[in-house]
Amino acid sequence: MRAPSFRGLTWDHPRGYRALEAAAATVAPAQGLSIAWDRHPLEGFEAHPIADLAARYDLIVLDHPHVGEAVAHDCLVPMEEVIGADALAALQDAAIGPSLASYRYAGKHWALPLDAASQVMAHDPARVPTPPRTWDEVVALARAVPVALSLSGPHAALTFQSIAASLARGRPQDTFVDPEIGARAYDLMARLMTDATRARIGQNPIALLEAIAQGQDLALVPLVYGYVNYARRGVAFADAPRGDAGIGSILGGTGIAVSRRCTVTDELRAHLLWLMGEDAQRRFIPAHDGQPALRSAWADPEVDRAWDGFYSATCATLEGASLRPRHDGAIAFQTEASALLREGLLAEEAAAPVLARIEAAFARHHIRGTET
Repeated sequence: MRAPSFRGLTWDHPRGYRALEAAAATVAPAQGLSIAWDRHPLEGFEAHPIADLAARYDLIVLDHPHVGEAVAHDCLVPMEEVIGADALAALQDAAIGPSLASYRYAGKHWALPLDAASQVMAHDPARVPTPPRTWDEVVALARAVPVALSLSGPHAALTFQSIAASLARGRPQDTFVDPEIGARAYDLMARLMTDATRARIGQNPIALLEAIAQGQDLALVPLVYGYVNYARRGVAFADAPRGDAGIGSILGGTGIAVSRRCTVTDELRAHLLWLMGEDAQRRFIPAHDGQPALRSAWADPEVDRAWDGFYSATCATLEGASLRPRHDGAIAFQTEASALLREGLLAEEAAAPVLARIEAAFARHHIRGTET
């Protein structure tokens, strides 16, 4: 009898595909199924409608801002129907930070947290042997060494939100940001529009980390999505900078979702549960360049040693990370808000008019009273 066959889509970085492809080659056949994984660029997260991907793939690796769009188009199967409420309850306790909670929307979970990440600090340990702890210390350091903000693509809005989260917890339901907190976050970003920031404004997190790894003229990025792969290449990581409310960071990472076109079999269910289990998360995934989502993996001394202390250096940030807007239209808003922030910062524009344009964009992309 032929094994059930499934097609999946993940992102084109070793952290995104290596463990999944290795599991498809070695674990899935023993479980009685066949999985083929395609890849798309990191930017494909923002560029491609989730409904179109769900029409072509059984399994989709996505990030949490897509869930509102997915629910609006009814293109994913809730995980309550895939692995059951009991398994989800156990995973809720086991997943680090809000990794699983980020995929709960409209009363259901729409993905399993395969990979966990948040914006953390990255630095060259030779140039910055002791990383700054606060935003004031980051600003002071930027006068002495090259410090760059991560502002490419959606990351201008993500950096802004992380800074805002360090200044005050929570945000309004029907607006994007509290005006006073938004102005303070924008002004802090304006103070960090250094020559290094301007020179690297088009570089995504991977390019920024690559620059530090290669010894280019970049000493520190205060907020950049952590990639464990670079810990072995000379990049040091630390918790995100602290503000009045403590560490502020916006959750990243990815989840594995099941499309409506997929026929869920016992074999597939077993594979998904294996991917989220202790053995895969603490051994198989880290051994294949992945970044696990279980708290036990992040706290495992063996895993931490193997990756030069990346997990212990950044786990506090992940535990306290905040969520992005997830409503239908969140991706389009994130793109527009980032462009508005970049334009305003490059032009040295004051906070008020830039934030007014961002709030207008939020109103266009978000229906008042809907879940965010």
